Amino acid sequence: MTVSVDVFHGVRVVEVAEWVFVPVAGGMLADWGADVIKIEHPVRGDGYRGLVSTGLASGGAVNQSWELANRGKRSVGLDLKTEKGRALLLELVASADVFLTSQLPSVLERLGLGVEQLREVNPNLIYARGHGFGVRGPDADKAAYDSTAYWARGGVEETLNQGISDAPLGPRGAFGDRQGATQLAFGIAAALFRRATTGEPSVVDVSLLASAMWAVGSDVLSALQGNYRHAGPPGMKGIANPLVENYETSDGRWLQLCFLQSDKSWPDFARAIGRAELLDDERYGSHAARAQNADALAEVIAETFRSRTLAEWREAFAPERFPWAPFQRVDELADDPQIVANGYVAELEYEGVGTYRFPTGAVQFDEQPAVLRRAPEHAQDTELLLVEDLGHGWDEIVTLKDEGVIP
Repeated sequence: MTVSVDVFHGVRVVEVAEWVFVPVAGGMLADWGADVIKIEHPVRGDGYRGLVSTGLASGGAVNQSWELANRGKRSVGLDLKTEKGRALLLELVASADVFLTSQLPSVLERLGLGVEQLREVNPNLIYARGHGFGVRGPDADKAAYDSTAYWARGGVEETLNQGISDAPLGPRGAFGDRQGATQLAFGIAAALFRRATTGEPSVVDVSLLASAMWAVGSDVLSALQGNYRHAGPPGMKGIANPLVENYETSDGRWLQLCFLQSDKSWPDFARAIGRAELLDDERYGSHAARAQNADALAEVIAETFRSRTLAEWREAFAPERFPWAPFQRVDELADDPQIVANGYVAELEYEGVGTYRFPTGAVQFDEQPAVLRRAPEHAQDTELLLVEDLGHGWDEIVTLKDEGVIP
């Protein structure tokens, strides 16, 4: 039985953010016990709710893409363009530990939600911002998505393409958003620790552009030294280490070897593939020798792998400890024994609808995955939060509704 480990218990986050990048950071904090109050427009809500109608997000009775980014939060509908809506937000900020936003600098300035203004009502507030391109420079106030700031401008596509296609490869859904969200959640956790130990609140900034550079850091290092080369189409010829290579099986599947310490793994590998005679071949007797004869050995290994299916190689390699892995399809992940054993996928039940499965996230505490909770319906917590948390009366609630400040 999974037990909730609320490492952020008592931490309140006020989130003014839309789409995926920054809301996922809030969702990660909510997974581990933070009270994340998501502020949404009182009529349209977060724009990400509407992607179901475009076919970009999962449809059906439950919007699973929305759930993945916003699970465990509370939703409050506020029109921040009104004086009363902003005043209510400031009341929430006064009791918060973190203000989390994806709004552009010009929008925050127009709404009066800058660092200095919020620190006037809460001097200890941690102010966390997610951007496309950073807070300085000519593009600081330009809108961005992960496909533009991370995948395209950040060099991720160029690094992964490597001559496979003349045209750019398209990104997968929210690929860069979730990488950036992890950085942002880490920054917030570090800021909470700093405040707890020093009393000093921080301003935390993470951009999709910087997250992309970090993700392809090995290639960025080469470029900074002036020796980065855009590789041509991948192939078997000219490789330096045939034991760090991809090989095809008889059923058209692929697997990867990664024997960085090839002398250590070579004897066990040769026996596991049924080619023990290679151990007596002086051409392959050491890492240096295998490098000199890499093309020939690669062909021998490739021919051997083409003699069996991936399932057969899984069985043959099951008792071995050398580093290899199949290239799995995404639809195979949920049934991977390692994923099942570690609780990387969990079920969440929706009353009257059914049970859905979701990834739990990479972080675990005390060997426990996060306990998943549903994402909120649009503005579902508005009235109770204003009454119970902020002490507003029901007569005032009616007035705020009539004026369109809340839904």
